[in-house]
Amino acid sequence: MDLYWHRRDLRGTDNRGLARAASLSTEPIVPVFVFDPTILEHASPIRVACLLEALEGLRAWYRERGSDLLVVRGEASDVIPQLAAEYDAETVVWATDYSGLAHERDRAVTAALEDDGVTCESVHDSIHHEPGSITPNEGEHYSVFSYFWKKWRDREKREPVDAPASEALAAISGEPLPSLSALGFEEPSSTPPSVTQAAARERVTEFCSGPIYRYADDRDKPAVDGTSQLSVHLKWGTIGIREVYEATVRAATRAATDDDRESVSAFQRQLAWREFYAHVLEFNPETVTENFSGYEHDIPWRQDPDELEAWKAGETGYPIVDAGMRQLQAEGWMHNRVRMLVASFLTKDLLIDWREGYDWFRAKLADHETANDVGGWQWAGSTGTDAQPYFRVFNPMKQGREYDPDADYIREYIPELEGVPADAIHDWHELESARRTSLAPSYPEPIVDHGERRERAIAAFEQARGE
Repeated sequence: MDLYWHRRDLRGTDNRGLARAASLSTEPIVPVFVFDPTILEHASPIRVACLLEALEGLRAWYRERGSDLLVVRGEASDVIPQLAAEYDAETVVWATDYSGLAHERDRAVTAALEDDGVTCESVHDSIHHEPGSITPNEGEHYSVFSYFWKKWRDREKREPVDAPASEALAAISGEPLPSLSALGFEEPSSTPPSVTQAAARERVTEFCSGPIYRYADDRDKPAVDGTSQLSVHLKWGTIGIREVYEATVRAATRAATDDDRESVSAFQRQLAWREFYAHVLEFNPETVTENFSGYEHDIPWRQDPDELEAWKAGETGYPIVDAGMRQLQAEGWMHNRVRMLVASFLTKDLLIDWREGYDWFRAKLADHETANDVGGWQWAGSTGTDAQPYFRVFNPMKQGREYDPDADYIREYIPELEGVPADAIHDWHELESARRTSLAPSYPEPIVDHGERRERAIAAFEQARGE
């Protein structure tokens, strides 16, 4: 019996790797998942909690079909060949994962299997178009999103693939999943979202039945349920990207107005952003730790532990920034507009290295994906592809007033400001200290002056550019 190795594709339907494995073999397929300690070194409590729930859901899916999911622990390059030998497998199939760590793991597994005479096949699944398939006339990949998007939106997309028939799956029985503590992790400090195939489908249906038509207007309003919140499902593969895209195409055909269709297109553009960053990372794996865009001189990042801790704790005295950081702590998720604001505040107002922010997000986000987070942080820090110009520094007060005018989002996550008028919240940095104390005695005063820090950041980047 041949093996199918699940990694970040924790579903049965619209899984090109699983479908390919079933089509290749004349024997039933044995589904496998490996808790690899090398991979777990880079994990976090909330992500492992999400992983365990997704695995429970996947196991239930297999059991409904008379099969099961084998869950084993150990270095993948050791345990996958052992399982292949145990089941006399001629082939092992998996879905390609685009990150430096994943490629390193897969090379080791491939070498071990080939030494044993076992065939390996890696199947493109997690994004529509493989890295290297959307390219400029010169070079391996686009570094400007707008050019990538023009080709991506016009490129034909694959249709979802059906799940294998029950008889294509081996009638096996697996051991129970390990607990979070058994894997060496504490309980997460935030409440993990529901990460199952059923939850993913329910969210797609709900989003594409109404909110997608308001997405262009609502996506920047953190107090409104205007985003898809599918990021955690795409991260863990509890739904296939083709199924998501097909749902948006159906939504576009149902659209009543041109504005509705434009709104659907705006969401599809976000799917393309996710793919763009995957392509960039594939060709530039060093950008996990290095700036994508070179400067003539090193950027003079500051080391200020107190300011960094205030940012992490949501205690900067800038309400929209603090609300975002507290949402992250409470939910393991943050609204995308606010992600940009908190990233700009760290890298520009505090002039702290984007890698500090990336590491914090990696520890706290349930939907952390290396490509997306590296791309987003380097964009905010003006060091990446399509990076905002170094002289564009988000004004947190203006952004709060524009996107959360009634301060509903801010008050939800900062109870100290309950009852404080919205205008006072948005003008917090300008109020007299005595006024701030009278309104919200337990909420901090601003730790920096935005105007002064903006000028300092611009000067620092000009220096790095050699201007």
